[in-house]
Amino acid sequence: MSATPAQSRVKIAIVGFSGLIGKRHTKHVLENQSVDLVALVDPSPVAPALKTALGVPDAVPLLVNVTELLQSITVSRPDCALVCTPHQTHAHIATELVEAGIHVFVEKPVTDEVQPGRDLVAQAKAKGVHLLVGHHRRFNPYIAATKKALDGGVVGDVLAVSGLWTAFKPDPYFNADPALAWRKFRSRGGGVVLNNFVHEADCMQHLFGRIVRVHAEEITPQRCAPDEPDRVEEGVALTLRFESGAVGTYILSDAVVSPHNFEMGTGENPHIPRVRVAGSNRDEIDVYRIFGTKGTLSVPDMTLSSYAGDRSWNEELQRQKLTIDSDPRVPLERQLDHFVRVVRGEEVPNCDGKAGLEALQVCRAILESLETSSTIDIAE
Repeated sequence: MSATPAQSRVKIAIVGFSGLIGKRHTKHVLENQSVDLVALVDPSPVAPALKTALGVPDAVPLLVNVTELLQSITVSRPDCALVCTPHQTHAHIATELVEAGIHVFVEKPVTDEVQPGRDLVAQAKAKGVHLLVGHHRRFNPYIAATKKALDGGVVGDVLAVSGLWTAFKPDPYFNADPALAWRKFRSRGGGVVLNNFVHEADCMQHLFGRIVRVHAEEITPQRCAPDEPDRVEEGVALTLRFESGAVGTYILSDAVVSPHNFEMGTGENPHIPRVRVAGSNRDEIDVYRIFGTKGTLSVPDMTLSSYAGDRSWNEELQRQKLTIDSDPRVPLERQLDHFVRVVRGEEVPNCDGKAGLEALQVCRAILESLETSSTIDIAE
């Protein structure tokens, strides 16, 4: 499929706008001067009222499924679509759009299972359309600055990584709306691994290369009995091996009181308050510690520790804050701008279907490790 001309406004449809991330994407699409919203697709009974509440123009049609979008003679054919539906629907919906020759941006994870993800990636390649995956942290200024610093060799060769994503999700996260019930069940795509660690898996592979081995130990559940059928995991402790030879550890939990998560450390999610040092604007929350042959970098407080001269514990370590860019756009806005440029043929995808599939493979390997109490090697 040929790219949209560089200076034209890109026609976009949003599939699944009634969820939390769908609302945010809709807001950014309405504010973006490079796109025209041509349709919303959502069967939810709250969709009509939500459309009005979000300020979507009356002229934008609200449809119940992708088939109706593709067959309607009254709706402008979109150049691309954002898919913001629950995980288990991603493969079917994205496949239908790709088959119609429409560029697709699908929220993370790319699919809920690996094989449908492989099939989707192959289909998009065969049809010549772009498939992008919503790992928006690649557009976060803290991750961009970290990538630049690592590529510039500030820590030397990365030998080890320590990571944290720890927070407390309240009951309404799971129970406030019947549409959120899937978050409580493993078989429906719930759980902290697929919903939160998938971001971390992509970030780490973006920064350090492919993860090739994982071992997981489950944290004692607090919301459900350990033997409750189909319950989701609430937390895990991980050991990781990267293709480069580096190793890593990771603590993941959505049932502990903690500020050590990317959202609280950076303020990237407007629904989660940012944590700062009391009485100042200093960032002191770290979620990654990156250990190298020349220094250690903690993120997102962006503190680099290294020696000015000889490397020795007898010498004084120098500590400095690395800078990030001052672009006021939030990562979701940057990501949308990038998607538009990809559709126009101006850029290559930053996070394509293959990268999204690799992050999903890591998460599935973690869940397999939990189920089998074994170490899992991840095939390329």
